[in-house]
Amino acid sequence: MKTEIVPATQLQQALTLLQNKGILAFPTDTVYGLGALAFDNTAIESIYIAKDRPIEKAIPILIGDLSHIDQVAINIPDMALRFASRFWPGPLTCVVPKKQTLPPAVSATSTVAVRIPNHPDALALLRAAGPMAVTSANISGQPSPSTAEEVYTQLNGRVPLILDGGKTPGGVPSTLVDCTGEKPVILREGPISLADILSAME
Repeated sequence: MKTEIVPATQLQQALTLLQNKGILAFPTDTVYGLGALAFDNTAIESIYIAKDRPIEKAIPILIGDLSHIDQVAINIPDMALRFASRFWPGPLTCVVPKKQTLPPAVSATSTVAVRIPNHPDALALLRAAGPMAVTSANISGQPSPSTAEEVYTQLNGRVPLILDGGKTPGGVPSTLVDCTGEKPVILREGPISLADILSAME
């Protein structure tokens, strides 16, 4: 497979690839992500192969607008909506009850992780393509890339397209918080702290 790097503004090429069961890498506000359309099980399986990712690890969903969350989640807790209004777009991923129409490759459990990234290129792609299953664009266990070149170093020959939007501003993965219980539980620490999250509940 030939891996091509193009400017992140070349959306039509990206959309055509996605609509033909393809996967691609693109910049977000945290690190570069590797994504496929959220309802394309075959393409999502390709993400696991490209990354050497263990199949039991779920893949988060990125959306371009809060109104899109109903496409991928059900019975959304008030806590999650409060966090979304406070921190989205931004580096907070909320675990919420999964809509059953999502393919099994996204998550084998009853939940799904969702966020809106605060990056113009990512938002343009997501608003044009719809919800996408996205995880960091690296070989599992290797450093998360913050430039298109770092993606190419790890995934050359494994993905057909990398959208180059320059260096990502964040450099570390988002904070992951489980919103399905009575209290928020941080599953992965990131740019948004527990104190930030708790303050949003006051």
